[in-house]
Amino acid sequence: MRFYILFVLAAIFSFSGKAQPYSYQIALAKYNGGGDWYANLETSLPNLVKFCNKNLKTNINPEQAIVEVGSKEIFNYPFVHLTGHGNIIFSNDEAQNIRNYLIGGGFLHISDNYGLDQFIRPQLKKVFPELELVELPYNHPIYHQKYNFNGLPKIHEHDNKPAKGFGLIYEGKLVCFYDVECDLGDGWEDAVIHNNSEENRLKALQMGANIIQYALTQ
Repeated sequence: MRFYILFVLAAIFSFSGKAQPYSYQIALAKYNGGGDWYANLETSLPNLVKFCNKNLKTNINPEQAIVEVGSKEIFNYPFVHLTGHGNIIFSNDEAQNIRNYLIGGGFLHISDNYGLDQFIRPQLKKVFPELELVELPYNHPIYHQKYNFNGLPKIHEHDNKPAKGFGLIYEGKLVCFYDVECDLGDGWEDAVIHNNSEENRLKALQMGANIIQYALTQ
């Protein structure tokens, strides 16, 4: 598949450091249901890409793509980010498309922007009815890439519950990482948007870089 070729090129570049055209692009997922898929549209992913290109020596296109979850274009992107506060609905065809994408080597990161959790869980069941979201242990490799974390950093307080990272594991492979009570995506945005401290923003960017590094090299 085309996206798998891009995936391999990206992984190779991560460790070569050689100048070349952008190896790949990452995308923000656009979905139906009325929820605000565009919640962090302006600066979130672009800031994360900038951080990764500087600190991981990746070669990601600085311009994010926007891809509909039911589109075949999703296969062009090795990494897709999904966020929002409200309702989300996958049609049967969209759920099958996401399933095919993830089984084929793609990676989905979901960030609950506060209010998404109750809606996204049943939709993920449409994608993988045979799987359960499992909380990842602190020793999982996703927390120990370039940066070491004992679980997810807490970026926004929301309900004052601990930040948790969940995953969908298909045939032994983590294909979807879901952060809850954490709000990584908000932490990637410009500081003036949420008045996050520089310490929290750095933690969010480092954890985001870990997720991208893990997704592109597992």
